[in-house]
Amino acid sequence: MNIDLVKQALGTVKYPGFSRDIVSFGLIKEVVVEDGTLHVRMEIQTRDPEVPQQIFKASHAALAELPDIGTPKIEINIKDAPAAGGEQAASGKSSIPGVKKIIAVASGKGGVGKSTVASNLAIALSKTGARVGLCDCDLYGPSISMMFGSHDRPMANEHDEIIPVEAHGILLMSMGFLLEERSPVIVRGPMATRYTQQFLRQVAWGELDYLVLDLPPGTGDIQLTIVQTVAVDGAIIVTTPQEIALIDARKAVSMFAKVNVPILGLIENMAWFECEHGTRYHLFGEGGGTREAETLNVPLLARIPIEPPVREAGDSGKPIALTDPSASTASAAFHDCAATLSATLATAR
Repeated sequence: MNIDLVKQALGTVKYPGFSRDIVSFGLIKEVVVEDGTLHVRMEIQTRDPEVPQQIFKASHAALAELPDIGTPKIEINIKDAPAAGGEQAASGKSSIPGVKKIIAVASGKGGVGKSTVASNLAIALSKTGARVGLCDCDLYGPSISMMFGSHDRPMANEHDEIIPVEAHGILLMSMGFLLEERSPVIVRGPMATRYTQQFLRQVAWGELDYLVLDLPPGTGDIQLTIVQTVAVDGAIIVTTPQEIALIDARKAVSMFAKVNVPILGLIENMAWFECEHGTRYHLFGEGGGTREAETLNVPLLARIPIEPPVREAGDSGKPIALTDPSASTASAAFHDCAATLSATLATAR
């Protein structure tokens, strides 16, 4: 019985809801033949009983395609995933040393302003007196360096850790700091996840109250790798009001549910445009975020209007949340959102 063929067959089994297979995720711990019987031992960390059941059935189906395989014995050891914000968070510990709370900012699709939200939320959280870091996990479309107006190159300390760039009081890490402006990132899946892990675990973040993760759009390998290997305290889903964006937002919510990351709430971006006469125009639909939050039974953390200064601030490297909230509806929304998040995470167990 060829063990390599067995592993190849198991490599066709996808983790439920994602494109990556169970072999590349390291779920296979042992493949042996004893007394003519194939034994496969897996280890999965999840609280969703459907995940191991689906993997068990799919693995049996994949192995059944091999000749002379007989009836394999598949053992799945289910490790209970730690509840975000639970005992680990309550004790001030995190999978990233020194970081008290980790917040993921995600979206089901691109173009909804996720990085703008992540940048301004980091600024607003820092204005509460917190020490904040922002990690740009979008390797293929990094934008944090531009939004914070910094083109510094990160240095390394004596421990071979990357020293994050600091701008506007926020500690930053982004692929944008490592590349020339016109240079594309050309890396395949495994290397992309390796870079992401380096940004999280080999950066000298120091003592932080919050580390905000600006995730790539969608629900792919990088997102899954992050939430499975880092103790994320909660996720914020960014959407726009129209149904096409809300459909993808639901997919993002479903992804986090599968890996036991609580949803802190939705942020509806580009909610309306207000002309100089005071009339509001709902360019992408009206109330979609509100209805979706009610359907999902999660808070609607903020509704961010379309304001030209928001775009201008991002392009100039000075996020709108640096503006006095009394002078900008968008800035006020980000600061209100930060206050709500601070209160929510402070009381989380």
